[in-house]
Amino acid sequence: MKFWKEHAGLRALFIAGFFFVGMALVIFGWKQTGKLSGLGLMLAGVVLLLAALLVYNKAFEGDKGAGL
Repeated sequence: MKFWKEHAGLRALFIAGFFFVGMALVIFGWKQTGKLSGLGLMLAGVVLLLAALLVYNKAFEGDKGAGL
């Protein structure tokens, strides 16, 4: 998708936001040992970390086989 290649600053902002909020949720959930809500927070953090990877990879989606 050309949108993410053309808007690199916006992509970096989304990646950084998802990463830092995701890490904060994982760490905060980890501190709630033995509580089900801690597990929920950690899972939400992992989803945000995966969303950061998704946004990062969207810029390179059309380049399949370009480096082979």
